[in-house]
Amino acid sequence: MKKNVLIIGAGGVAQVVAHKCAQNNDILGDLHIASRTKSKCDAIIESVHEKGAMKVDGTFEAHEVDATDSEAVAALIRETGAQIVINVGTAFVNMHVLDGCIATGAAYIDTAIHEEPDKICETPPWYANYEWKKRDLCTEHGVTAILGAGFDPGVVNAYARFAIDQMDEVKSIDIVDINAGSHGKYFATNFDPEINFREFTGVVYYWEDQQWKETSMFASGHKWDLPVVGPSQAYQSGHDEVHSLATNYPQADVRFWMGFGDHYINVFTVLKNLGLLSEQPVKTAEGLEVVPLKVVKAVLPDPSSLAPNYTGKTCIGDLVKGTKDGKDLEYFVYNVADHKEAYEEVGSQGISYTAGVPPVAAAILIAQGDWDAKTMKNVEEMDPKPFFTQLDRIGLPTRVMVGGLKGEDKAWTEL
Repeated sequence: MKKNVLIIGAGGVAQVVAHKCAQNNDILGDLHIASRTKSKCDAIIESVHEKGAMKVDGTFEAHEVDATDSEAVAALIRETGAQIVINVGTAFVNMHVLDGCIATGAAYIDTAIHEEPDKICETPPWYANYEWKKRDLCTEHGVTAILGAGFDPGVVNAYARFAIDQMDEVKSIDIVDINAGSHGKYFATNFDPEINFREFTGVVYYWEDQQWKETSMFASGHKWDLPVVGPSQAYQSGHDEVHSLATNYPQADVRFWMGFGDHYINVFTVLKNLGLLSEQPVKTAEGLEVVPLKVVKAVLPDPSSLAPNYTGKTCIGDLVKGTKDGKDLEYFVYNVADHKEAYEEVGSQGISYTAGVPPVAAAILIAQGDWDAKTMKNVEEMDPKPFFTQLDRIGLPTRVMVGGLKGEDKAWTEL
């Protein structure tokens, strides 16, 4: 049984991960959290103790580390005795943290595809450009690496696998992410603005008719009538999970849809047309070199600051279509989360909550052996049922509508 967890990162998602690890430290053992700024880690640990989150008495220590230095990450893993690393830092550090895990034998969990600061929306399948290149090394060293174990990617991959397991043939997977909450700010992003905007400024890749196709952001829209949040406008977007699901289920069309209001689209469009969302450096008249996207990030609200006043709910799920015994079959597998409830429990808003709970569930499954694959896997390659069981237990219950969005609504355990 693997024990002792090192959390990399100190943002809003890391706060959720820290609280959920603390609530399960009887399983996960000693806890450590590290980022470039140790004071942020100290603040998260303080919030854990203020909430009385530690299930049993134990260690929870803060550390400073440059996560772009794989040797420094490996040294910290050895120092802490961590056997599981949950990487919820920026996507720019993924490969460095993964290398640190391979060097030490620690299990690795992340929540997004690796990115390079000067590249956006790389050629599909994106995972093949980075993480998948290390798969053979993971196998050689017996290192478990669970990729994209947030909500989307992550839980939605498991939703797809669960629905497909009920079918003889899968025809399409449509992932729909709706945030029907309100943070009260003029404009803000729900997680790191730099990563958020990079998702929407490049080519939108999707998988259809067994080939990669391209569109542009906000070019393809659809109104989805979802449970709890009701009719919501969403637009086809590029996203991590499309790249692995299309590889593992090449016979199915795979698309990702994210909800946006008119105000967000208007502000985004102005920023983009002015060049303020560019990741490429420019020089000011004074000779100062700046990256426009980083400037925009600096002036927008910190996503973690949104939590106290956030209200409303999210609904994220998969509409999966296929056949069973020669007949058409549809499943909508989903979760609904509440921003206010998330803040009251762990001090974070609902988007951070839905992203932070799943990697802890994955860590528990690795610790207990269910997901200790000793190689590299995307979430849909793992048995989804123990994952759902842990998610249900620690805060993200899974619902299933058999017959699609107009079907019979049940808890997944009833099926």
